Amino acid sequence: MLAPNPSPMTLDGTNTWVLIEPGSAEAVVVDPGPRHEGHLAAVLERVAAVGARVASILLTHGHPDHAEAARRFAELTRAPVRALDPMQRLGSEGLGDGDAFTVGGLEIRVVATPGHTGDSLSFLLPADRALLTGDTVLGRGTTLVAHPDGKLAEYLDSLTRIRQMADSGAVSVVLPGHGPIVAEPGVAVEFYLKHRAARLAQVEAALAAGDRTAREIVRRVYADVDPGLWPAAELSVLAQLEYLDAKSSG
Repeated sequence: MLAPNPSPMTLDGTNTWVLIEPGSAEAVVVDPGPRHEGHLAAVLERVAAVGARVASILLTHGHPDHAEAARRFAELTRAPVRALDPMQRLGSEGLGDGDAFTVGGLEIRVVATPGHTGDSLSFLLPADRALLTGDTVLGRGTTLVAHPDGKLAEYLDSLTRIRQMADSGAVSVVLPGHGPIVAEPGVAVEFYLKHRAARLAQVEAALAAGDRTAREIVRRVYADVDPGLWPAAELSVLAQLEYLDAKSSG
């Protein structure tokens, strides 16, 4: 269900995913989104329409466009909020890589995919070979790896992990945090990896040309991007510089 928070960074808005095993009375809601009472009411209406209740709330990560409404939604549903970051949880149970659990007959497996943020998780639905990726893989465009929380080395490792899951057949569709469903996840991740490699090459070329600050590099490398997005691009460049520095010193 699409939250009403469109922007250049959130695309059409945040995708709130409602997961219900057919015939079950228990639903899982992933990323309730921003604090918007109308959106939360619509999610509750959708769950009630199939005779279910919200039994668990999961967060792919703690960015406000995904997690801001979690506490309010928990108040409305009395369901726990489960996340990797203890600060985002409501209830005693967190989430970590390799965790597997069942809600109303629906099996969910947790896949750590850090990089966009340190607390980024993806959720695998084995029966559907579907992976909910939050902001790690989007339905359109590419995601932001923003310094200091975003780590490019971790992000590239996460993309490689998702590509391996796609290549093995464990994942055949990606359900992203923004944008449409990705029907060919292997192709999408390969595009992401090539895009990152191209950006890194551009940053290296800018350094060779004499640019020294992130702002100088952005003006050269992101010259064709809306200047309103340059502050975010600077954070991305800082993450790329950190990656290149670690690579050269390692």
